[in-house]
Amino acid sequence: MFAALSMYDRPESRAAHDRLWAAIRDGLRARGVAAPEALDRETFYSDGWARPDLTLGQICNLPYRALLRGKVRRIAASDYGLEGCQPGYYRSLFVVRHDDPAMRPEDLAGRPIAYSDALSQSGYGAVASWAVKTGFRLNPALRTGAHIESVRAVASGKADFATIDAQAFRILAPTVPEIAALRVIGATPASPGMTFITSPQNDPAPFREAIGAAIAGLGTEDAAILRLRGVVELPDEAYDPQLPPPPSSWSD
Repeated sequence: MFAALSMYDRPESRAAHDRLWAAIRDGLRARGVAAPEALDRETFYSDGWARPDLTLGQICNLPYRALLRGKVRRIAASDYGLEGCQPGYYRSLFVVRHDDPAMRPEDLAGRPIAYSDALSQSGYGAVASWAVKTGFRLNPALRTGAHIESVRAVASGKADFATIDAQAFRILAPTVPEIAALRVIGATPASPGMTFITSPQNDPAPFREAIGAAIAGLGTEDAAILRLRGVVELPDEAYDPQLPPPPSSWSD
């Protein structure tokens, strides 16, 4: 059995995620669902998504839409109470250096963007889809591998801007000094937030119940660290938007 909550798991939130998992685990077992004792932090997050023994994982909506729809079972989307988002949705923030003259996302047309990964909805998919719809000229110049590295790339001048998951931005802010060099000038449209998934043979209902109860039972300190308010069962069509073009297509 495999379980991971890796999407926002950082050193400063590890203990809170462990306590959240313990509550979910016990809730699953009480509902007759077998669950591993501890979270797996050794397996790379994307390697765990399609494992046949997946008990619980988190996935952003772009790799779900592009690769795993029909191969995993959606449980519910995470609700982090993000500004400008309906429950169960998230968006990305356009960030530039403080001394950059850009005042709105449209001012960044053609300028180099640092993106975490081509299969990251928040780091690439959201801005690429917005660019297609608005005619914005995107220049995906630097793949960084992670939001924190995109923050550092913009702060150091390796790229002019990035789009950072709004939840990731606020949990990184207290501990990543490079964020102080950046300012937010806009946000992408919202899309389904980090989504809990399980193996396709599993009934999602007891998972939703166990996760919801575990979140509701978080202590004050853990709730403040995780910022997780609940889970929302979104309709299938919420995951229907067209896939964004790959980064290489913008240079054609």
